[in-house]
Amino acid sequence: MCGIVGGVSTRNIVPVLVQGLQRLEYRGYDSCGVAIHTGSLGAQGGGLQRARSTARVAELMEQVSSGHMQGGTGIAHTRWATHGAPVVHNAHPHFSHGTGAANDAPGRVALVHNGIIENHDELRTALQARGYVFQSQTDTEVIAHLIDSLYNGDLFDALKQATAQLGGAYALAVFHKDEPHRVVGARAGSPLILGVGTSDSENFLASDAMALAGVTDQIVYLEEGDHVDLQLGKYWIEDAQHKPIVRPVRTVQAHSGAAELGPYRHYMQKEIFEQPRAIADTLEGIVGITPELFGDGAYRVFKGVERVLILACGTSYLSGSVAQYWIEAIAKMPCTVEIASEYRYRESVPDAKTLVVAISQSGETADTLAALRHARSLGMVHTLAICNVATSAMVRECALAYVTRAGVEIGVASTKAFTTQLAALFLLTLALAQTKDRLSEGQESAHLHAMRHLPAALQAVLALEPQLIAWAQDFASKENALFLGRGAHYPIAQEGALKLKEISYIHAEAYAAGELKHGPLALVTSAMPVVTVAPNDALLEKLKSNIHEVRARGGVLYVLADADTQIRSGEGVHVIRMPEHYGVLSPILHVVPLQLLAYHTACARGTDVDKPRNLAKSVTVE
Repeated sequence: MCGIVGGVSTRNIVPVLVQGLQRLEYRGYDSCGVAIHTGSLGAQGGGLQRARSTARVAELMEQVSSGHMQGGTGIAHTRWATHGAPVVHNAHPHFSHGTGAANDAPGRVALVHNGIIENHDELRTALQARGYVFQSQTDTEVIAHLIDSLYNGDLFDALKQATAQLGGAYALAVFHKDEPHRVVGARAGSPLILGVGTSDSENFLASDAMALAGVTDQIVYLEEGDHVDLQLGKYWIEDAQHKPIVRPVRTVQAHSGAAELGPYRHYMQKEIFEQPRAIADTLEGIVGITPELFGDGAYRVFKGVERVLILACGTSYLSGSVAQYWIEAIAKMPCTVEIASEYRYRESVPDAKTLVVAISQSGETADTLAALRHARSLGMVHTLAICNVATSAMVRECALAYVTRAGVEIGVASTKAFTTQLAALFLLTLALAQTKDRLSEGQESAHLHAMRHLPAALQAVLALEPQLIAWAQDFASKENALFLGRGAHYPIAQEGALKLKEISYIHAEAYAAGELKHGPLALVTSAMPVVTVAPNDALLEKLKSNIHEVRARGGVLYVLADADTQIRSGEGVHVIRMPEHYGVLSPILHVVPLQLLAYHTACARGTDVDKPRNLAKSVTVE
C-alpha cells in the first residue's frame, strides 16, 4: 500500500528518495510526492519545497528534475487513497503553514503518513478553531497541523505530544523548516524501518527495506509505539513509554523491485512463469518431514495442539481454505479458516490447544496482524506464520514460521506467492500428521516424491498458455463469468474468479458446483462463460452432473479437465486437458491455467495488469 522513504544526509538525497519510490511502486498507489529542505545542504536560509503527481513516479521524476530540487533532508511517499480522492492536493507530503497563513505561504512542517487516523474529524475541528486552514480532505493533513501547533523548538518532542493524541494506525516521517538536518518518525500499527547509513553522515527511514536497496543493508525494525529521531551521523529511538531503547541492527539483503522483465510483457506473466522455480526454492533442502522445519520447539507445539485456526485475507485466505481440506483429511485435525478482517470483530470460542496459522505474502497485512494479536489475547499462544518475507512483522511476532521463497512479487495480483503458500501449507499438513502418528513412512515417501515433481509438473501446465490465450479472446468481450469447483478445488475456483476480477475488471463469482442449482443457475445464459475445474477425483461424477445442468440452460463451458476424466470438447463445451492427474496436490496445478486466463484476458482488454485500479499490493490499513 502506501510507501515512505525519508532521511538526512550531507549529499543530495533526492535521487535516493525517488529511487526508493520506484522500488515501492509494486505496492500499488494512485499518487506520489517528494519534499525537501532546500537549506539542508549548507545554503543559507532555505525552506520547504515539494513536487506531487497523480501519475507514475516517472512523471514525478520529471517534475523534480525541472524544478532543480536538491536537498540533504527530505521525505517521499506513494499514496493509496483512503480519505479524499486521488488528486494532487490530497497527495503527500503535506505541509502545515501555521495558523491563518495564506495557501501559498511557506510551509513549516512537512509530513508523510501511512495508515488511517480514526479521530481525524475531532482533531480537524479543534485545529480549525485555532485558525488552521486545511487544503486537503485527508486525515494526514491533520497530523501536520497538530505537530505545528505543538512545536516549541524541538520537533521530536512535538511528534511525541502529537502521537499521544492520535487514534488509529500510522507510520510517520516528518521534518521542520527550523531544523534542516533532522527527520523524525513514529509507528503504531503500520510498519516503519530505520536504515543506518553506510557513512557517518546519513540515516534513513522507510516503510519497506526494499526502498533502501543499494543505499544501506543495515536495517533496524522499529517496534510498535517506537519514535525515532534521525540526524546527521546519529539516531535516537524511544519506545512506547518514551524510554530510550536500543533496537538490533540487522543486515538485510533487500532486492530491488525494479527487476528485469526479460521476455515477458508484464511482471504478472513473469511471476506466473517463475512458479516452478519458486516452488523448488521453497522446498529446497527438504529430505524428510519434520516439525522442526517450522522452527525450534515445533514438535512440542504440534504434539500439544488439537485443532488449527487459519487467519488470512484475500488470496492468502484462499490458500488457507485449500489447506483446511488437507489438514482435516490427512492430519485428521479440526481446522477453521477465518477472514482476518472479520475474526477479530466477532465473538468466538477460544481454545488454548489451537495452532494459530497466519498467512500473508508481505507479513505486514494489517488485518491479519490484528487478528493474530487478537487470537493471542484470547490465550491462543501457539502461533505460526506462513510468509514470503523473513523480516516481516508477522514472522517476528509468531513463535514458529515457515518462510516461502517466492522472491519479490511485484504484480499486485498474487500468483507465485499463492502457490508457494500452498506448498508450505502442505508441508505443515504432513508435519502435523506425522507428529500425531497419522502418516506412515510409505505415505510420507509418496507425498515427498509428488512434491519434488511439482516444478516439472508446473512446467507442463505452463505449456498450455497458447490454449489459454484462445480462451481469453472469448472472455475479453464478456462482463460476467462464473467459476465452479468442488472439494479442495472450490477455493481454486474462487482464486480464479478473484484473479479475473482483479485485473480484467470482469465481474466474476465462484461457487461450489453443488450449489449451482440453489441460485446461480438462474444467471446462466450463452453470454455467461462458466469455468469449471474438473480433476479426476472422488467428486468427478457429481461435477459432470453440474456440467450437464449448465449445458441444458444454454451455458458455455470452459473446462480444465484431467486427461482421464472423459470430458470432451463439443458444442458449447471447451476443454483444456491437464498434463497429468496430481492427486491431493492437484489444486497447485489447476490454479495456474486460471492465472493465465485472467492475465491474457486483461491483456486483451488493455487494463493495467501489474497495477490494477483501486488495489494495492501490501494492504497495511484496515
